[in-house]
Amino acid sequence: MSSLDGKSLAIRAIDEAQLPRSPHDDEVTVTSAALMDGRREIIILHAGLRYRLRITANDKLILTK
Repeated sequence: MSSLDGKSLAIRAIDEAQLPRSPHDDEVTVTSAALMDGRREIIILHAGLRYRLRITANDKLILTK
């Protein structure tokens, strides 16, 4: 039997929950209400470019360059 059979792989597998976490791994959640602050459209600057985030008539978010 190969040294890389299923049992060996299972034993050698690393559980992601046991890996050290970086402070940058934490998910940040922002509500659209907080982001938009009562507006229907905002401009987001990213890497020197302007992006428009707007709420449509059907209450969907659209991000355009």
